[in-house]
Amino acid sequence: MNHFKFLKLILVLTLIFSGLAVNAQKPKKNQFNNPLALQRADPHVTKAADGTYYFIATVPEYDRIELRKSKTINGIKEAEPVVVWRKHDTGPMGNHIWAPELHRIDGKWYIYFAAGSAEDKWKIRMYALSNESEDPTKGEWKEEGQIVAKRDEFSLDATTFEHKGQRYLIWTDRASDTVVNTGIYIAKMTSPTTLDDKQVVISQPEYEWEIQGHRVNEAPAVLIRKGKVFVTFSASATDANYAIGLLWADADADLLDPASWNKLPEPVFSTNESLKRFGPGHNSFTVAEDGKTDVMIYHARDYKDIDGEPLYDPNRHTRARVLKWTKDGMPYFGQDLGDNEMASEKGKK
Repeated sequence: MNHFKFLKLILVLTLIFSGLAVNAQKPKKNQFNNPLALQRADPHVTKAADGTYYFIATVPEYDRIELRKSKTINGIKEAEPVVVWRKHDTGPMGNHIWAPELHRIDGKWYIYFAAGSAEDKWKIRMYALSNESEDPTKGEWKEEGQIVAKRDEFSLDATTFEHKGQRYLIWTDRASDTVVNTGIYIAKMTSPTTLDDKQVVISQPEYEWEIQGHRVNEAPAVLIRKGKVFVTFSASATDANYAIGLLWADADADLLDPASWNKLPEPVFSTNESLKRFGPGHNSFTVAEDGKTDVMIYHARDYKDIDGEPLYDPNRHTRARVLKWTKDGMPYFGQDLGDNEMASEKGKK
């Protein structure tokens, strides 16, 4: 073999192995390039009618609301954040800007979020913004003011859904007159920013795993599948004790009747030290690019020990994983599996 042919062979082999390396790094179908977003807690992903994914989450400074858009879930990782709103310098909406969610309702975009007062950061209430633009990263965001709940003590983590022609809001507030806790409320909505008078508690802390550090039920997320309305929620302090639980009601049941709701006594998704997954929680649901595969978006840390108040540790990162289903129509979260192991998990559907 002459010198020229040898160099040509080396070049061809280099190109081949370079291609193999690129393909090896490229995630397979419904596998995710986690973490999707560093230092972004309480993540919410909305898939628009045109297939665009919009990502919104809590920023560690608690001072603004950002949006990212992408044609793919993995593309969220490289998408440029667009700041759409900033906290006030004084008064309401001036501190602790938490857990924003983006929803499309009647041809308009709404962002629901929690905020404290500039003078009292723990005076947490629910607020809304609206935008008539087709693209929520553009146009003007209008402040719609507070969504006033009847309890109105510590209102946060609002999410909304439509079921059988009726829109509902599910959120968190104080849920007991005898102990300091938070629970999950539900009410019908009379408009995208107002609630019907009937507002009921469908869950509050009762099991040991829900009262570690704090007595908390918060961060509801809704998924309607298999003839049921499923609600995940998060419980306990925001350190490695944080975990996800599950409620569900029959799709034909009265959702405002607490007796319609079932609750598992154990968490469905929690810390797994062997996977370096600590304190997973505050999830949302979307569907993959194929339009049918359910995907859970959540946050977690990759270490256990935290210096100081965990709420101010910034390293809750956004992650994604496929959600599977059991043969009896219940969601399977894969507690003992890594994120991308779920994409190839067999025998659950």
